Amino acid sequence: MNKIKKVIGRRDKADFPELHLINVDVKIDTGAYSSSIHCHNINISEENGKTFVKFNLLDPDHPEYNEKEYVLPVSKQKIVKSSIGVAENRVFIKTKIKLFNRLYPIELSLADRSNMRYPVLIGRKVLKKRFVVDVARTNISFRKKQEN
Repeated sequence: MNKIKKVIGRRDKADFPELHLINVDVKIDTGAYSSSIHCHNINISEENGKTFVKFNLLDPDHPEYNEKEYVLPVSKQKIVKSSIGVAENRVFIKTKIKLFNRLYPIELSLADRSNMRYPVLIGRKVLKKRFVVDVARTNISFRKKQEN
């Protein structure tokens, strides 16, 4: 039985409850496989045989910036090619994203997106089997949230 996929636009606003981020602008990018979030001060450490990453999310001028320093387990490290073809080693974390009033698991790479318009990029791994992208529309999930 095929599940009906939700229609999502080319950009929206999403919540990341475990990271205490609400209504963050996200770009939906079917050209990207993985998802990423803007952060800085990334430091990796080992403790009891486990790898952790310490970081700050967003920039101080972003409305959701809260100066909080996060320390989370590293889910993986992987070479990722940027949209301009530059390969870099990225750290990934696992968390949840809230779209259309539903929580979905998401693995985010931690990246410097300060030169990008959107602090979060949502790739195909999250979209697959859940969403269909209508590039003519925006903020569909956010509008549904406002209605409730």
